[in-house]
Amino acid sequence: MKYGINKATLVGNVGDEPKIMEKNGEVLNATFPFATSDTYKDKDGKEVTTTQWHRIKVWNKRAELIQQYVKKGDSLYVEGRIKNDNWEDKDGNKHYSTEIVCDNFLFLKPKFNGENKGSEA
Repeated sequence: MKYGINKATLVGNVGDEPKIMEKNGEVLNATFPFATSDTYKDKDGKEVTTTQWHRIKVWNKRAELIQQYVKKGDSLYVEGRIKNDNWEDKDGNKHYSTEIVCDNFLFLKPKFNGENKGSEA
């Protein structure tokens, strides 16, 4: 297959204050933990909620918006692509990481005098 699709669409909440990386006073990227939850009923009819944590990375102009407006607890819609990485540490232990490289996001709760701003602003 010549073509493929790598797309993640998440709706959830920001788990901590975004970490901003700057160079020469310009925002390069922002990263933050992001929680998504799923609720279902078990065999006894009791509601069970499971939470998955994701690492979101946002670049350039969108990272500036994250820096200005996104706080812990905010509800967001996030679109992006899944990026896997692996490396070995100095002791030869193999490590793995997965992150969502965000292409677009939208606030899910109205802010800013009733406007709903996102990365398309």
